[in-house]
Amino acid sequence: MKYNNLIAEFLGTLLLLLSVFASGGNALFIGLSLALIIYFSGPSNPGHVNPAISVAMYMKGKLSLQEMVAFVVAQVLGGVSSIYLFRAIA
Repeated sequence: MKYNNLIAEFLGTLLLLLSVFASGGNALFIGLSLALIIYFSGPSNPGHVNPAISVAMYMKGKLSLQEMVAFVVAQVLGGVSSIYLFRAIA
């Protein structure tokens, strides 16, 4: 398990949800934000930034249970952090 991937998942989820909150649901802005997050997180990171994707990858056999749990925890922490950060900014 690479810790860089967990940090990228945390930050990617945080930034994605911040873009959702800040844009008011503008699909183009959210899509561009997601593309940039995946592009800048690097080729070695899976770029899930969504717990549902991580669970699906586990069910397909692409992730071990330990990796899936670690990704989901990082993503949930990133999501919760984005809520607090957005409230602090707005």
